[in-house]
Amino acid sequence: MFSTLEILSDLSLTDLLGESAKAIAVTALLLLTGDFASTFIYHVPEHAFGHLHCRVHHEKKQSFQHYAVLSRHPLVMLDGLLGALPYILLAVVMWPISPVGTVIALLFGEFHVVWRHTTKIGWQTPQWALSLCRWLGLVTPEAHWVHHENGAIAFGDIFIFFDRPAQAWLRSLIQFKKQLKKQLKKQMRFHHRTQR
Repeated sequence: MFSTLEILSDLSLTDLLGESAKAIAVTALLLLTGDFASTFIYHVPEHAFGHLHCRVHHEKKQSFQHYAVLSRHPLVMLDGLLGALPYILLAVVMWPISPVGTVIALLFGEFHVVWRHTTKIGWQTPQWALSLCRWLGLVTPEAHWVHHENGAIAFGDIFIFFDRPAQAWLRSLIQFKKQLKKQLKKQMRFHHRTQR
């Protein structure tokens, strides 16, 4: 016969394992979904149609502070907020499921933002960390610097496996932009002829 203490200890272990599993699932889901949404809804369309992200993130004359979240410049803060918005919205949804998992994901995301911009100040990722990041599919500072140098490649702020689909999405959006410009020019010429 089980004693009350044994039943309680079993319940607390089960609860603890359940909470841990929820925290891990929420952390992974928030990071994966947040990076996907940030990449495909904000980052890639901004490269195709916008100027804010490219001006803040890719201009050669920017200092490290302008690349990272340390700047208080309004445009840098706006670009960071727009990139983080999917994570924030998902955090609101995920919080009731696991506050711990939500906090871990947001803290990891913030750490990763700062860490991936350390190449500019001379950081070199140790080989063991490169191997671990490669195994987990995480963007390293060196991989992210490739994106700083060429804004058309090396997408995915946290996960490197979003790069190829993001490049395809960018090509599609640029093609759409060209077609849209062509159509607008055609309409402008037609409108100009009919106004004579």
